Amino acid sequence: MKTLNRRKNTVFFLVFVLIVLVGVTATGSFLDDAARAADFSRAGRRPSLSAIFGTDWMGRDMFARTIAGLSLSIRIGLLTAVISSFIALILGIAAALGRRADSVISWCVDLMMGIPHILLLLLISIACGKGFVGVTVGVALSHWTSLARVIRGEVIQLKQAPYILAAQKLGVSRQKIVSDHMIPHLLPQFLTGLILTFPHAILHEASVTFLGFGLPSEQPAIGVILSESMSYLTTGQWWLALFPGVSLVLIVLLFALLGERIRKLLDPSSVHE
Repeated sequence: MKTLNRRKNTVFFLVFVLIVLVGVTATGSFLDDAARAADFSRAGRRPSLSAIFGTDWMGRDMFARTIAGLSLSIRIGLLTAVISSFIALILGIAAALGRRADSVISWCVDLMMGIPHILLLLLISIACGKGFVGVTVGVALSHWTSLARVIRGEVIQLKQAPYILAAQKLGVSRQKIVSDHMIPHLLPQFLTGLILTFPHAILHEASVTFLGFGLPSEQPAIGVILSESMSYLTTGQWWLALFPGVSLVLIVLLFALLGERIRKLLDPSSVHE
């Protein structure tokens, strides 16, 4: 009964998160022009009914900029999380099925995990020319290592499963075994890793942009908004950083909680809890 209730709660929470995700992404796309529109007659206004998040030093509406920035971060986070997770799936399976591949991939994993994460991300972003392409490639190529290790361990265990050994004895090709038997078994770990990678991707995209090595300053990105607001906090314009920062944290927490719930739900050891 507890497991059934947990499943229902997780499904409801998943639907809620998807509604928030789609709503913020769609609304932010429509507010992109409003987020760039300057009106110096409204510059520096505190939060009010006419501008619930206030306005910045150029009179731009902070609510429109925050939603547009979140929309951009969600799109980049989703794209990079999907790319990173597929890289982890392919390399994790390859590492577990071949000794030479395992040595090379394990060496790459150890090398990447030995470099401070934000430094690695910055180096890749700079090497790719910064901007949208740079930050997307940087985040995608720096978040696959942990999931690849998990998938590698699962495949190593699967190789000893009776139905896999039986398929090998019957002469089934390795590609057929991977596509028909291993990948369906790995889907729960893959989906959980994808969801858990998503909040990390959003935060790291905002961090790199905040440091000036990500999206260009003309983009209404959360990292750009927070970076620009630092110069005005000493003048008492606290709303420039508070609302975008809190909104980003809330979005990240939603997906972190969703990933944790799905992980626990798919964990065999939690069935009888």
